[in-house]
Amino acid sequence: MEYQEAKNKFISTWGSLGTLWGINKAMAQIQALLFISTKALTTEEIMEELKISRGNTSMNVRQLIDWGIVKKELVAGERKEFFSTEKDVQELARIIATERSRREIKPVIKTLESVSSIANDGTAATQELIKQTKALHELAETADTMLNKVINQKQNWLTKSLFKMLS
Repeated sequence: MEYQEAKNKFISTWGSLGTLWGINKAMAQIQALLFISTKALTTEEIMEELKISRGNTSMNVRQLIDWGIVKKELVAGERKEFFSTEKDVQELARIIATERSRREIKPVIKTLESVSSIANDGTAATQELIKQTKALHELAETADTMLNKVINQKQNWLTKSLFKMLS
């Protein structure tokens, strides 16, 4: 396999995997392109490489910046904006895990807490709703606590955490 074919395959595969970690395909493809790039890229370079529109590129780069995955870089003498991504795989995974917790797990915990604290009117249906949502709330809290412990082990957090779980 030649370089261009391997590059395209990686970007395409990473794009498909992006939906698993909560972002759309174009966002993941942009991040993949930046991940394997040897230098920061401009919007125009991203558009040209991925054959996507300026609007699609701009919107997705902004979202990647919001996620903390992509950063703007200043290049002396250039008026264009340049973008780069975290190159450390474990740090990238930590950033994504942190954002997924903030965007997905914490809102669910808040909703489950609210639902499970409704007034108990004594009916079987209300009691079952309270019981099951409390159980889910406890599970979500435990999962979030575990995820936060893993996230906070900065250096080689993923590897260390997996080894601890397997030991």
